[in-house]
Amino acid sequence: MRARIAVLSLSVSLGAAVSSAQNVTPATPAIPQIDFSTVNCSGFVTDQKVPDEIRLVSGEQSNYKITFARGDYVHINRGQDKGVRVGDRFSVVRPDKDPTDVPWFKWQEKLLKAMGTPYLDAGQVRVVDVQPKVSVAQVIFSCGYMQRGDILQPYQDRPAPPYKDPAAFDRFAPVSGKPVAMVVVGKDYGQIYGKLSPVYVNLGTNQGVKVGDYFRIFRYQGSLAETVPQNKGYQYSMYGFGSAPTRYEWNDLPREILGEGIVINVSRNSSTMVITFSSIEVYAGDYIEIE
Repeated sequence: MRARIAVLSLSVSLGAAVSSAQNVTPATPAIPQIDFSTVNCSGFVTDQKVPDEIRLVSGEQSNYKITFARGDYVHINRGQDKGVRVGDRFSVVRPDKDPTDVPWFKWQEKLLKAMGTPYLDAGQVRVVDVQPKVSVAQVIFSCGYMQRGDILQPYQDRPAPPYKDPAAFDRFAPVSGKPVAMVVVGKDYGQIYGKLSPVYVNLGTNQGVKVGDYFRIFRYQGSLAETVPQNKGYQYSMYGFGSAPTRYEWNDLPREILGEGIVINVSRNSSTMVITFSSIEVYAGDYIEIE
């Protein structure tokens, strides 16, 4: 009898728990954001001169250290005579150059030159000791390595805008009618990109772009912009694997929408975009449009 009562009591308790769980309103999922490292390590391209008077000139253990990273103490060429104070924070950047110097698509070099000079983000330092003409700073955040000659800029917070739910991505979205440009190159001169890859496009404030804007990424079938050998007319004919009854040019077929990305940094003629969704690989030379 006691066992039967215990089973009945357990059944009532479980039923109440299930009913209570069903009545609970699900929590609204948090809007995802680009993380701190992505925003502050993405690099940028600018056609304006980056002030380079403040430099990293040396550091502790400089007799054998050729690079510096988080936790290291470095020396900068500014001290009490230039108003530097303990606690001052600087971003560390340096101009970047493609080590291979091999273009991926036909107009890559020309477009990048028009955009300006690429700079990579090396990290951030905070001043811990000030002397008459130099100061000691500690590396508090690093994206990679720092080296002698790197440029220091007074730290400015970079906003991390929220991004859209990728479930809303429309792979058949109509043409927006807004400015169109190209994915010119990526961080570290990468040419193939996926989700969360930072890339540089040739649209900026001169074209009305601002932080938080979205770019739609797409390509045309039949384009021969890449510098590698390609089969002409592959969009409608492939030797040994069939062909369409009529000829189709690149603008006769629907464009292929690959993904989208959000602008996290912008200058006059270029923007840094982080890809937030991609259905397949994105390549340098693919097109973008403002959504």
